Amino acid sequence: MPLVPEIRRLLESAAALGLPPMHEQLPAAAREIYRRTTALDPRSTARLAEVRDTACDGPATAIPLRVYTPAGPAPFPVLIYFHGGGFVIGDLDTHDNVCRELCAGAGCVVVAVDYRLAPEHRFPAAVDDCEAATRWVMAHGPALQANARIAVGGDSAGANLATVVARRLRDAGGPCPCAQMLVYPVTGHYSHETPSLRDNATGYGLTRAAMAWYTDHYVENRADISDPDAAPLCAESLTGLPPAWVATCEYDPLRDEGEAYGQRLVAAGVTTTMKRYAGTIHGIFKSPTALKSGRRMVDDACAWLRQQFGS
Repeated sequence: MPLVPEIRRLLESAAALGLPPMHEQLPAAAREIYRRTTALDPRSTARLAEVRDTACDGPATAIPLRVYTPAGPAPFPVLIYFHGGGFVIGDLDTHDNVCRELCAGAGCVVVAVDYRLAPEHRFPAAVDDCEAATRWVMAHGPALQANARIAVGGDSAGANLATVVARRLRDAGGPCPCAQMLVYPVTGHYSHETPSLRDNATGYGLTRAAMAWYTDHYVENRADISDPDAAPLCAESLTGLPPAWVATCEYDPLRDEGEAYGQRLVAAGVTTTMKRYAGTIHGIFKSPTALKSGRRMVDDACAWLRQQFGS
């Protein structure tokens, strides 16, 4: 279907700003622009019991975390959330709105992870941080008012990190998350040409050139692009992974690789819910307060999470 009207207006407004393309920016400048544009979204009005910043030990340095606690009687299930941004941009603040909405909508504690970014910290630094943070959450449930139902999730690069962490924990013998929420995940465009990457290369927010820019900053050498911890589509086996929700957008360069990963999960016997959002583009999930299409996607994610949590 055609772009939904609000998405068309969003793209027109973004073009009117006259910002330089992502692939022509230095990472520090790209991060600042991302923060400023994200801050234009209306602030979430979700009613929560508490939001606090803390940290956990990481493989190299302390990992900042933001813990969102819902209203109501504890203990709560937990969603460990890894933000998007191509492994180069994004932080706790750029995804604060969506974490607040997920916390209230799914009735769960949300622990957002501020993992190390590339190119200062290349692959696999982000993966290592996210695994360490997940293990920390699993070991500190009572302090977080949490029960044993712990899911991982994220958008774009964050969804990549979520499914890689789930597979790493499976390979280590557990404990494993109860679910994985994968929103337009990065799964293997490095080495797989897809129609969506070609057909949506420009004009829809995220561009093919930007994806190449992210990749060049994230991986140290070409051998890394086929490492399953960078490209989950390259994993030998997906058997035994937790149930998954895989969301994609029609006009997203990453659409086909996300759906290919969902199909591999299904083939491996993993209970998987796949949904393509027609007329939409990459990035809407983090804007549930600004976009009706983003609101719909977040509401669907919350409904699925509640089902996985048994609530």
